[in-house]
Amino acid sequence: MSEITMIFGYVFVALGIATGIAWLMRWRIARGTRHPVLDNLMDRIEAWWIIVILLGIAFALGRVGVLVLFGVLSLLALREFATLTYTKRSDHLALALCFYVALPVQYFLVWIEWYSLYTIFIPVYGFLLLPIVAALRADTERFTERVATVQWGLMLCVFSLSHVPALLSLELRGFEHGGPMLILFLLIVVQSSDVLQYIWGKLLGKHKLAPELSPSKTWEGLIGGVLSATAIGALLHPLTPFSAWQAAGIALMINVMGFFGGLVLSGIKRDHGAKDWGSMIQGHGGVIDRLDSILFAAPVYFHVLRYAFRD
Repeated sequence: MSEITMIFGYVFVALGIATGIAWLMRWRIARGTRHPVLDNLMDRIEAWWIIVILLGIAFALGRVGVLVLFGVLSLLALREFATLTYTKRSDHLALALCFYVALPVQYFLVWIEWYSLYTIFIPVYGFLLLPIVAALRADTERFTERVATVQWGLMLCVFSLSHVPALLSLELRGFEHGGPMLILFLLIVVQSSDVLQYIWGKLLGKHKLAPELSPSKTWEGLIGGVLSATAIGALLHPLTPFSAWQAAGIALMINVMGFFGGLVLSGIKRDHGAKDWGSMIQGHGGVIDRLDSILFAAPVYFHVLRYAFRD
């Protein structure tokens, strides 16, 4: 049995246990009636079943499956971003270039492993070209906001997220062909941090961290969640090229970046009067609501590994 299969097996067992506990709690506490907290918990667990199954299928299909999965996620996330934020009809050409040119080209460059180009294609060429396209439309109403919106959407939803499948081509010292494990380490640690922040916040949370941006986030939830997920990262070190202390340090780094990703994305959606980025995933809101931590953590994780652990 491969390490990846073993990890997915553990995840499925954990989800099965969580499903059983949630059903038992609903039967003992709610007794067949609606219960906001338990109903939300069940929705989240059901959504995680779907997410884990999709990840499992993608990994089973190999590199192509992972690239296609994250390419589709980029497409859906960019659509949510463009839908919620402010744009005008005159921005349609710039948005079309994002969807139909920048996104497929970025993932193609990741596919052919052209590192020197996929790391600058969007931050340099996309950053400069999109304002030019907007300016040629000669619509100056809220011009700066509209240009920044398109640039932000492309950077976060496409550029940042494309660093996850890019991990597949990253060969580290003594850990050749270990890309899938690097991806799983990132996803397990960062998503565990999100869940554990929620749990610690519900159990001990008293001091609001940023009530204007995210009313549910507390200092107790942040500290407890980040430290717990960092410990999980340290425990996963045998499956990675890191020592226990290195795994803990990297986990702490991506957990903190993930937290700030969630905070920043919450600020954007609150600015537009929305609670969630969408409603595609039952119990989780939109795709960006599920990826916000990954969007900030993935590029930092990728480049730290490339420069610190490569030959």
